[in-house]
Amino acid sequence: MTAPPLTWLYAPGDRPKVVAKALAAGADVVVIDLEDAVAPDRKEYARGATAELLTGPQPVPVHVRVNALDGPLGPADLAAVAALPGLSGLRLPKVTSPEQITGVAEATGGPPLYALLETALGVERAYGIASAHPSLRGVFLGEADLRADLGVRGDAGLDWSRSRVVVAARAAGLAPPAQSVHPDTRDLEGLAASCAHGRALGFLGRAAIHPRQLPIIERAYLPTERELEEAETILKAATAQPGAQALPDGRFIDAAVVATARRTLSLARRPTIA
Repeated sequence: MTAPPLTWLYAPGDRPKVVAKALAAGADVVVIDLEDAVAPDRKEYARGATAELLTGPQPVPVHVRVNALDGPLGPADLAAVAALPGLSGLRLPKVTSPEQITGVAEATGGPPLYALLETALGVERAYGIASAHPSLRGVFLGEADLRADLGVRGDAGLDWSRSRVVVAARAAGLAPPAQSVHPDTRDLEGLAASCAHGRALGFLGRAAIHPRQLPIIERAYLPTERELEEAETILKAATAQPGAQALPDGRFIDAAVVATARRTLSLARRPTIA
């Protein structure tokens, strides 16, 4: 079982030196941003610099977040980068319909797609979007835009939407979604607490906007020593006696519990960020 990515580091496409640092920062995936992180007068430069970078292989998977699909910039971004050998995925902002996914998939020839749900309409249509096309490999929330669209304050107002996306991803057979970014890059305690909450909701991993956030995210999502011990105990018992059973300490285990234990141990085997 291959361990899934836990850290997704954003870097602005118009700052090649920052992108280079991001590629060496230890993130599982680097997301080059052509959308929110780039000023309007820098869009063309960002697209060109990103296309030049992706003409060759990269040390880690690189995704590109393109501009809005319903404007002129998004289609131009797709045309510039979708077929390049260094691209590992396309992140599509503000998706509100399954048709947007199928349209991009047909236009680009099938690179892995990842949908960002950033509006109430996108969240309402989460399952349809998540199951729209085989090229779609993940769905994520864009919480800053969603918070503005809903008019909610604080994290509690987003928990229903978060759970909706977690369920939609699972129902569509996709990997659990990663959390949206924590915007305060110096609030590492707040980041850790938010990651713990996200993990409890069913998220797996998180997007980051600064390398200092990466070890915090990884630590929050890697299993604890106690979780590892419990997983090893479960698998040992299941190997010795297949089928549902009660352990000596009273815990009941079945196929679902064993599957969870296997996922736990798979996460523990991944290399960690220094």
